[in-house]
Amino acid sequence: MGKKNTVAVVAAAVLAGLVTAAGPAQAVGTVGCTPEIRTLQALPVGAVLDGGTVSDLGRADLAVGTSKGLPVYWTGTTVHAVPLPDGWTGGQVSSVSDGGLMVGTLQRDMDTTVAFSYRPGDAAVKLLTAPGRRASSVAVNEGGRIATSENGIAKEWVNGKLVRELPLPADAFPGSKLSVTAINKRGDILGHLRGEFYDQENDQNVVRLHPVVWPAGGYPPYSLRAWNEEAQIHSTIGTGIDERGRVVGHEWTSWRELRQHRPATWKKPYDALPTEPGRLAGEPELALEGTSPTSGVAVGYASSYEELWTASTQPAYWPGKGPVLTLPGGDGPRRGSAKTVTDDDRVGGTLLDANGLGSPTVWTCASKQAHLPQA
Repeated sequence: MGKKNTVAVVAAAVLAGLVTAAGPAQAVGTVGCTPEIRTLQALPVGAVLDGGTVSDLGRADLAVGTSKGLPVYWTGTTVHAVPLPDGWTGGQVSSVSDGGLMVGTLQRDMDTTVAFSYRPGDAAVKLLTAPGRRASSVAVNEGGRIATSENGIAKEWVNGKLVRELPLPADAFPGSKLSVTAINKRGDILGHLRGEFYDQENDQNVVRLHPVVWPAGGYPPYSLRAWNEEAQIHSTIGTGIDERGRVVGHEWTSWRELRQHRPATWKKPYDALPTEPGRLAGEPELALEGTSPTSGVAVGYASSYEELWTASTQPAYWPGKGPVLTLPGGDGPRRGSAKTVTDDDRVGGTLLDANGLGSPTVWTCASKQAHLPQA
């Protein structure tokens, strides 16, 4: 699944110049659509200053995400706040089903989180997990099937009923913790595993953090391979899974002044190392944040770092083959990022202004807007 526009005229002018000068990507199944950059409304007040981001796109003009640090959804460009239970101060809506069932997480301090579900018009959210000090996570697919994780335990729910607790892969360290990130229409669940093992022989802790796929139907899970499987400075994350089981994500490396994102894709039968789609021209790093259900498109952000600081970010669009492209909009070297993409060629994410504050954004006919960076 992959999202008022007082700036529509300016955005359209900028868009026309960028697409004409840099050359658009070939449209995929977008006959008759109109390329547009839609800036979605932000909440007037909230927990933080930032305008927010689109995390997922539903049917028609429904989008979900966060604004001013609070969970929200949009119909068209109009923002709607999700009601917070007493004591909870922030959160986000992470995904939405075709039927409008939304799921996300709430937080009330730096460490305590809980997963929830919500339908537009409900008076209150439904809490799905118990408040925990270890981060909760949740995802819903097009049909309303939900996967949750809390305190390192992952579960699957159908029609509000628990159908299974997700097992550890056979090669996992004992006591490994699980988290879920996505679930496709078929019911394949994507998450990741974090495990630690003390190697007495070498007197060192061995840490593993890598993606896991639980196939639909209750079959045993797959541990997806990582380039650096037992290195504490590397974390390999899967962020999206399509209907063919292709997984997209990235390896995140953090060590002293070193910051790196290495884009990764995996495909069945998950018995090989991930492959890289390349990088956006001019940017050394790329993180993939989401994938379309069937068209093969992946989106994310390209970036560069100067020691501990993010020097630049650009919303990235990869058609599934060929070069990585970027989407128009944003100001300065830090322009924004893309989070989700649909089969009908919409992309959701955020664009940044000159001060680095985000605006929730939807690109329509994204393949017609995507282009190589201008030299």
